[in-house]
Amino acid sequence: MDVRERLQTALAERIVILDGAWGVLLQGRGLEESDFRGERFQDHDRDVKGDPDLLNLSRPDIVTSIHDAYFEAGADITTTNTFTATSIGQADYGLQDAVRDMNLEGARLARDSADRHGGLVAGSLGPLNVTLSLSPKVDDPSFRTVDFDQVYTAYAEQIEALRDGGVDLLLIETIFDTLNAKAAIAAAIDVAPDLPRWISVTIVDRSGRTLSGQTIEAFWLSVAHADPMIVGINCSLGAREMRPSVEALARVATVPVASYPNAGLPNAFGGFDETPEITSSLLGEFAAAGLVNLVGGCCGTTPDHIRAIKAAVADARPRSLPPSEGFTSFSGLEPFRITPETGFVMVGERTNITGSKRFARLIESGDFQAAVDVARDQVENGANLIDVNMDTDLIDGAQAMTRFLNLVATEPEIAKVPIMVDSSKWDVIEAGLKCVQGKAVVNSISLKEGEEDFLAKAFIEATREIKRRCPGVKVSGGVSNLSFSFRGNEPVRRAMHSAFLYHAIAAGLDMAIVNAGQLDVYQDIPPDLLEHAEDVIFNRRPDATERLVTFAEGVHGSAIAK
Repeated sequence: MDVRERLQTALAERIVILDGAWGVLLQGRGLEESDFRGERFQDHDRDVKGDPDLLNLSRPDIVTSIHDAYFEAGADITTTNTFTATSIGQADYGLQDAVRDMNLEGARLARDSADRHGGLVAGSLGPLNVTLSLSPKVDDPSFRTVDFDQVYTAYAEQIEALRDGGVDLLLIETIFDTLNAKAAIAAAIDVAPDLPRWISVTIVDRSGRTLSGQTIEAFWLSVAHADPMIVGINCSLGAREMRPSVEALARVATVPVASYPNAGLPNAFGGFDETPEITSSLLGEFAAAGLVNLVGGCCGTTPDHIRAIKAAVADARPRSLPPSEGFTSFSGLEPFRITPETGFVMVGERTNITGSKRFARLIESGDFQAAVDVARDQVENGANLIDVNMDTDLIDGAQAMTRFLNLVATEPEIAKVPIMVDSSKWDVIEAGLKCVQGKAVVNSISLKEGEEDFLAKAFIEATREIKRRCPGVKVSGGVSNLSFSFRGNEPVRRAMHSAFLYHAIAAGLDMAIVNAGQLDVYQDIPPDLLEHAEDVIFNRRPDATERLVTFAEGVHGSAIAK
């Protein structure tokens, strides 16, 4: 039985136990600067006391004793002592060159202890001291200290060493920025595709959101593509305060759920006072309610906590996994699911250089803040998603996409909706996806080469046929292409869009890229204008286009009566 099968079997049969905190045990050892330096780093030019990952190299005996203590307390899984062992995390100590050795030895120490106790090893990939979703500069919200590729590289280096050291699975934990986590996930898939992935988020307060603003359900939708074996919540205050978030995750996650909270809230000195009896009692309630498949401890917990937690959940059945609902789902800071009750979905189109002259002028002139206001208007006017396109020869599309989406990420009222990254250029699509912490949509793969005959009614009939043949599939389309020839004649364009949508929705269209707030009610379109528009849409007569062009001259600049 391989590791994946072994863990899957255990998770199905009982509640699995993780280890607890490292910091509280290390602090109790009274370690000095010399303990952290060891022989190898005696002459290092910076203080290193307080760098726990360095102990894998300087005091492996202490690290081994902690692994042993948790296994002896009843843990099934131990985490490697590598929480900050990335080149980014070790930069403050000037120890970037030692990162591979820290992870390699950390994995080997945990492996040796696990083999002696019949346990498993989770390679710990902790958070970074930088974030891809937030700017450290108040005067420049588009600025980022690092980019996606740098975060990816840092995690890839760590994962490679953990893999080589023999870990059984990878634990991406204490996630406060989902975009950072997505870089770690990408690295895990590329570097160690065969290692099971466990993804664990942290909630910063009782609002139930991450530091970067996502809800629990939005987070799950953002990382589900990683096919994690386990998803969970850790740190995040204490178990009592964590429970609403665990309940939210348990409702939507289709994989086993883990919870390893702190030992209560920190006291005035930054310590944790919650006793093993209290923590274990609360996690026992989680188990009795069917919320969890795996439990353990985070900050402030000790082997005594783990021993008590194991006893508290010993007789509880693990959470039953819910079936997938099968709904098309996206996320920004908040989730967006397309259910039978959702109705028609609008994608705001005005943040598209090729479709909005105003947006194009703002981007080309460098007025990105005003361009962000265009996105805000789309959301306020009812757009469920926003389409962002930077395809023009006058600017660097990838740079513009990055700057604009970084700004959008700092505006919660806009960032709450999912992003549709729109480009005919692969590098621009990739740049956009590297700025989005939610689950985005790519629009679209361009097939401009070659010519195809345009078939009247093809889209509407194709939509109807797709829905018939493929139940559950969602269909989306861009509407403004229909009326480009009438740019400047808004009454005609609105009438064409509204008439097209009326019939396409009836045929099964679920989502369309539109100018939110600029659609007319079908029944309010003047009959003569509607007739001319639908003649074109359905190609009902050979002179339909010429007739509409002539008719449009008489309605140019007029408004549809309400």
